[in-house]
Amino acid sequence: MHELVARGHRVKALIRPGADLRGLAGAQFEPVEGDVGDRAKLKAAMYECDWCFHAAASYHLWLRDYSGMYATNVEGTRNVLEAAASAGCTRIIYTSTVGCIGLPSPVPGKVIPSDEATPVLEGQMSNHYKRSKWQAEQIAIELVRKGIPVVIVNPSAPVGPRDVKPTPTGQLLVDFLNRKMPAYLDTGLNWVHVRDVAVGHILAAEKGRIGERYILGNAEGNWTMKEALDMLEDVTGVPAPKVRIPYFVALAAAHVNEIISALTRRPPKAPLAGVRMARHKMFFNPAKAIRELGLPQTPPKQALVDGVNWFRQNGYVKSR
Repeated sequence: MHELVARGHRVKALIRPGADLRGLAGAQFEPVEGDVGDRAKLKAAMYECDWCFHAAASYHLWLRDYSGMYATNVEGTRNVLEAAASAGCTRIIYTSTVGCIGLPSPVPGKVIPSDEATPVLEGQMSNHYKRSKWQAEQIAIELVRKGIPVVIVNPSAPVGPRDVKPTPTGQLLVDFLNRKMPAYLDTGLNWVHVRDVAVGHILAAEKGRIGERYILGNAEGNWTMKEALDMLEDVTGVPAPKVRIPYFVALAAAHVNEIISALTRRPPKAPLAGVRMARHKMFFNPAKAIRELGLPQTPPKQALVDGVNWFRQNGYVKSR
């Protein structure tokens, strides 16, 4: 939203009752109270809007009941995209995830990053979040075939300021800063500045081809977890964990945590879904978005610095 306002756009934002608006502080926008389940309100709110950005999602790796996640991520997506089309929006940007793109191909000594053409099947969606987003992406593709002007963007692992909740990637920074990471798994992510992801959405509305997918990532952001933690040590002065947990140990611990969570109804510290995803290095190639959209490429180190500074300045880090 901040990037849209900075470019002179008038913005309406769908706000759930009681939503935390700290991440929107400083942005000028017209709030519309409602949710993605109310088709009539969605259509009325988007009347005379040129663009629609559908970025709302239930992003959890563990819930006691996943029915609400599917209602939001799948049916909510259909509601928003169809309402935007009925309201006359000329570009509809659907925020998917790189989790809906095929896994990178390991070859001896390295991992070949995936791109938008890497094959994938629904059976590879290893948890409810990924499965619900996959189903939502299929709805977007179905609506494109019906003539609805949808462009799909697939962010990788955004990091940076205003991560109020925080997201799982932001939580990793918070845990690191609070020295709650005694060990790590041998995994990997494509780190990208959240501002580049926001700008990528706008560029997709301006230049994206209808029906296409665009990975919003960083060409230099494919880091193993050890590389990311070492970089965090460099920019924060906080020692990085030195112990690497074997995957089978983490998997066994996650199973135990899930059993405990089923009894206590409290989220597990290490969700099984997260551990299973960590088995693969999630490396991606954003060349298409760079080439066709002009996606900015802020150095991933700067993304970590900006995220760390924001968390420190906003009370997420305990003083020591």
